[in-house]
Amino acid sequence: MAIWNRIFPWSRKSVSNSLDLFHDVYGGRLSATGRTVNLKTAIEVSTVVGCVRAIAEGIAQVPLHLKQELPNGKKPKAKNHPLYRVLHRRPNPWQTSYEFRETLGWHVALCGNFIAFKNVVFGKVVELIPFEPGTVTVNRADDLTLSYLVTLQNGAQQEFPAESIWHVKGPSWNSWMGLEAVSIAREAIGLAMATEEQHARMHKNGVKASGVYSVEGTLKDEQFKQLRNWIEKEMGGLENSGKPMVLDRNAKWLNTSMTGVDAQHLETRKHQIEEICRFFRVLPIMVGYSDKTATFASAEAMFLAHLVHTMSPWYEKLEQSIDENLLTEKDRREGYYASFQEDFLLRGSLTDTKDYLLGLVNGGLMTPNEGRERLDLDPDGDPESDRLRIPANITGSVPDVNTEGAANGN
Repeated sequence: MAIWNRIFPWSRKSVSNSLDLFHDVYGGRLSATGRTVNLKTAIEVSTVVGCVRAIAEGIAQVPLHLKQELPNGKKPKAKNHPLYRVLHRRPNPWQTSYEFRETLGWHVALCGNFIAFKNVVFGKVVELIPFEPGTVTVNRADDLTLSYLVTLQNGAQQEFPAESIWHVKGPSWNSWMGLEAVSIAREAIGLAMATEEQHARMHKNGVKASGVYSVEGTLKDEQFKQLRNWIEKEMGGLENSGKPMVLDRNAKWLNTSMTGVDAQHLETRKHQIEEICRFFRVLPIMVGYSDKTATFASAEAMFLAHLVHTMSPWYEKLEQSIDENLLTEKDRREGYYASFQEDFLLRGSLTDTKDYLLGLVNGGLMTPNEGRERLDLDPDGDPESDRLRIPANITGSVPDVNTEGAANGN
């Protein structure tokens, strides 16, 4: 708690709404299946974790730089600005930039809101301290200003004005609080939990569900108990699945329940993968699910669609939020801005990276040394490597004066 006492020297007061806070985070609400869906139970569903990881890791793995647009049009990295290291490497003493942005992605994708304290020194943000979901209450006053009441583990509370907080919102209905994905997708997540639990119970009790063991005559109490114990021992459980059943005394086995195939458990569970993915706007292939019609070419198009339709909106949202909430008005006037390097997602594909950079260099949009910088290589000493290669079919070929003079007999 030393760091909190150092940054927040407030007077402590007791928690008056701890029960409500606990209920919001861990209580959840019942779905139509009877399963309680909250933050804790939702992240036990593999599809939810897959969707959130696809978003959070997409935000974290792409380099985030602070740049400055100069009067001459150049846009170098603003390494001398205090916010550069905060965003690019170390936002706080216990997290790297990757870990911080991964946490940001988990919070905003699941809970709809990411809230962090801005430690400002001499007008510059030098530290970002994230708050756990459920520990912050956002209040809006009659004059439409926001305030944030933060509750710590020791019960201390402090109210912060909006200018001291970095609040990243997901999709919002009321414009000042993001919608909680777990609550919106409650029924889809609840059904996924119910089908998974039911499927597990079927394996626990054997592939065939319980039925009726019919015998002729009347069984005494002791005979009934012995027969029931024998059936549970010899035929129940996963370890007995598939074993033959031997019956005597004209006994008959009457199945009274549906099998997993009859209940279409697999089909339902596959459908729930797609249903949950719709809520998070993540393609099913990004969580490890694809139908049999997918090919390598279609999978490649799906990965590109993930970048365009899932990650690009998040990059734009965060860039604008950083510019408006972490930079001062003076910084913005001087040309400072945040930028995600989206093409870094091609890092795992050498062929795509090569084709992408060659297209930019040979197309006259990037100098060879700028391309080498994207690959983290040292610049080439040849002065030509700092010049754009404008294609001849765009500018037209420049005639050689000596050759033209020789042709005229001069």
